[in-house]
Order: sequence, then C-alpha cells, then structure tokens
Amino acid sequence: MPMHNGFLPREGFKSDTVLKIIRGTVLNPKLMLPLLLLAKYTKRGHDWSILHPTAYSRIKFLLGLGILKAVNRYFSQGVLNNWVDDKYDWAKEIVLITGGAGGIGGHVVQLLAEQGIKVVVLDIQPLTFKAGPTVHYFKCDITSPQKIAAVAQQIRSQVGSPTVIINNAGVVVGRTILDASERDIRFTFDVNAFAHYWIVKEFLPALIKANHGMVVTVASVASWVTVPNMVDYASSKAAALAFHDGLTAELKTKYNAPKVRTVVVNQGYTKTPLFTGYKNDSPWMMPALEPETVAEAIVGQVLKGKSEQVIVPGFANTLPLLAGMPHWYSGRLRSKNVKIMEDFRGRKVVKDVEKFYEDKEREEGKDKGRGVGESTVLV
Repeated sequence: MPMHNGFLPREGFKSDTVLKIIRGTVLNPKLMLPLLLLAKYTKRGHDWSILHPTAYSRIKFLLGLGILKAVNRYFSQGVLNNWVDDKYDWAKEIVLITGGAGGIGGHVVQLLAEQGIKVVVLDIQPLTFKAGPTVHYFKCDITSPQKIAAVAQQIRSQVGSPTVIINNAGVVVGRTILDASERDIRFTFDVNAFAHYWIVKEFLPALIKANHGMVVTVASVASWVTVPNMVDYASSKAAALAFHDGLTAELKTKYNAPKVRTVVVNQGYTKTPLFTGYKNDSPWMMPALEPETVAEAIVGQVLKGKSEQVIVPGFANTLPLLAGMPHWYSGRLRSKNVKIMEDFRGRKVVKDVEKFYEDKEREEGKDKGRGVGESTVLV
C-alpha cells in the first residue's frame, strides 16, 4: 500500500487542492520575494510596478503574509518541540497502536509495517488484513486498566518496550442524549477518552525515563463541533483533545522529558464502517476522507519524529473559530446539522454494550476475590 503522491488527493478536486495551490504560490515567500525584487530592482520590473501600482502593492502584501506565516510556523514548531532535536532509529523503534485491527488504524499498521517498523496492535477485534512479520497482535479490552497492565508485561517480554504510542481506537453510538443508555455513554468515554489515560499511564514512564518517544492522540474535528446524535462522541473527542494538550504541558513542566513528542490528529468524516450512514453535507469544503488519507497523514507525521497538530481536510483549520462565533451563527449551524446522523447505521465494535459491561463487572468481581494480579488477557 504505497503512499499517495499525486497532485490531487484521493478525494479528487476539493477545497484542499485550492488551499494547496494558494500555499504554494501567492503565500510562498520563495516565489513572491523574487517577483518583488524583479519589480523593484530591474528596469522592466520597475516600469511595470509604476504602470500597475495595485498589483505591485498586492505582491508586497502577499509576501508579507507569506513571511508572517513562515515565521509563525517556525516559532510554533520550536515551542511544540521544546527547541530540542531528537533522532529516531526506525529499525529499533516499536509502535503501539490501539484499534489497529482495521479502519484507519489498520492502514496505519500496514504503512508502518511496509517500512519494516515493529508494530504492536491492541484491539478487541481480530485483524482484518494479513499481517507481516513485524506486526504483533494482542487481543485486549483497552477499557480495563488491569488488562492493559497484564498485556503490557507480555508485550515487553515478547516484543520490547514501545517507544511510539498511538491512541487510535474509537467508537460511536449515534444516539441522542436521552436515547443513549448509561452504558452507551460510558462505553464511548471508556474507549475514546479514558483508554488514553490507561495506555499512557502504563507505557509513558519508559518514554520519560529515556527522554525519547512519541504519543499520538487521534481526536476528531468533532472535538470542535457538536451536533445532534453525536453529543457523547464529540464530548469524548473534546476530552481526548484536552488530554493531548495537558500531556504536552506536563511532559515539559512535570516530567522533564522535552524530547518526548506529542501529536494530535483532528480528522474530518472518514469513510470507515464505523460511520456508515453519516451524511456529509459539505462535500467540497469538508470532503469525505478515505481511511488511507488519514492514515498517511498520521504515519507521515510519526516518521518526522516531531510534535504537531495534524488537521485533515485543510479547511477544518477554520472550525476552532466556531467557539468565538456569535451564537446566532454557531447555534444555527449545530441545529442545521441535525440531518447528518439521521440515517446513521455505523458498525458496532461491541454489539451488545449491556452484556459487555455485565461480563466486565462479573470478571472484575472475580478478580477482586482472587487478587487483580491473577487477571488474564487474551493474546
């Protein structure tokens, strides 16, 4: 599964293509600066600037914007990475990913495996693809800290200590606040938010000790925009985004691990079985993404070994502005999006959530009776 390198994305000619052209031309100082110098220091260019003063002033304005954008990017990257460099030896690194049995996570696993990188997959579902020799699958209920701790021991003994953690697993119920049961809501938060804590609490200490590694948090654009029938999902993704922000700050200020990188991914609607029936009402501005597109964005950033916020599609960069918009606009937008989930019939990771928690509580009761250390994990 080679990386897509075409000028047009898999999704075709969409708003991202226009943004790409703008960034590469009128907002590109490497292009605009020579044009300005030609207009200022050559006779023909000087004559042109006199004849076309409006065009000349616009070139200067666009060059200024491009330089401002580049400077902003430079300082943002410096702060995100604590102004320190680090090197990754991908022949020795070990990537752990939750929810890597299929969907976006499955493509991430395959892309990394094709690079010869060792990958550990934690998932309650079986693999949906043929795994190569560098892929190690462990069946694990990531909503249980005890089971994560037990499987972590086996990972360290059988594969090694992971250096890159990708919290990717996600679920969506697709019900209103009143229609969703207590366990529907609990399951959404257990997988989409709380599991990030349990995974990081188990594997982050080794990264801190080595002052090396990376934690990737797969959130969503839903962390910025909440719509009917997705309130629990959006809330859990907002929690995941806050988790990333807080983890980033703590690594610098509390754990003295400035080289441990953090990446957050805010992806738009992606065509996976999880979101079957989702209605995309802005196909040009916010196109439905192919799972490979999101996976490549994640893998590309991981291989850079740098902290970053990955937002796809590009137009989604405007969505955080909604929080500052007047209510007559933002409220109307949320109400308008009621149609998005009307025909939702996405795949259920766990078909019977009630039974899942009944079994979980029964097993935890047994664990208390015999000691948590004796709990088992399917591998």
